[in-house]
Amino acid sequence: MPKLVLKFENSVLKEMAVGSKEVSIGRSPENVLVIDNPAVSHYHARVFNEEGRLMLEDFGSMNGTFVNGQRVKMVTLKPGDSVGIGKHTIVVSESRDLDGFTSGNGGSKPAAPKINETVMLDTKERREFLQKVAAVGESAQVSPARLKIPTLVVRKGRTNQREYSLNDKLTVVGKSSMATVKLKGWFAPKAAAQITRRDDQTYYIGAADKVPSVNGVPIAHPTILKSGDIIAVAGVELEFVFRD
Repeated sequence: MPKLVLKFENSVLKEMAVGSKEVSIGRSPENVLVIDNPAVSHYHARVFNEEGRLMLEDFGSMNGTFVNGQRVKMVTLKPGDSVGIGKHTIVVSESRDLDGFTSGNGGSKPAAPKINETVMLDTKERREFLQKVAAVGESAQVSPARLKIPTLVVRKGRTNQREYSLNDKLTVVGKSSMATVKLKGWFAPKAAAQITRRDDQTYYIGAADKVPSVNGVPIAHPTILKSGDIIAVAGVELEFVFRD
């Protein structure tokens, strides 16, 4: 029987088997698996069995649900998958593998969910759950616009990746171990610039050790970013875009 292991950083908070009944996940105490964190929606997602497959469905949550780092709407889960909700992680495990997950022994890196495994279902349970979501005022989050992922695409310069999804409220560009966009090079600053996500889901870039420019114009104060903007700082160029 598959199990869900709720973790925060390296601590295991709860373990739960998934049987014939679905496991609803969210901040509301009415959920089966409650995650008391402001980044988690009242009714965030659910895990359930469907025709022998373990399924995950996100209910248009504000901050999204991620499987192995990829934002998903509905997807098939398998043992070893890592589900990210806010700052928490839910590891999918079979009973015989549970000890390996909780002990932090590591293992092979989980594979990203396959797109052709993604399905959409219309069941009585799903409709009832959507009614609960609407009742707490989160129905607007189902809008497709909510599913667009803010991303930095590296156009020039030395970094450890070519693209970065902006999943956190603060994104640091620099050489620091805390940086999201990690710069390479002996003289790269620890924190060249920073991007912040505000409560209205807009993104602003500001200076740190360096003064960045947006579309060729140096910025003296935090500046809102629009899709297609080109950021230049510390020898790198980054394009700010929204991915579907």
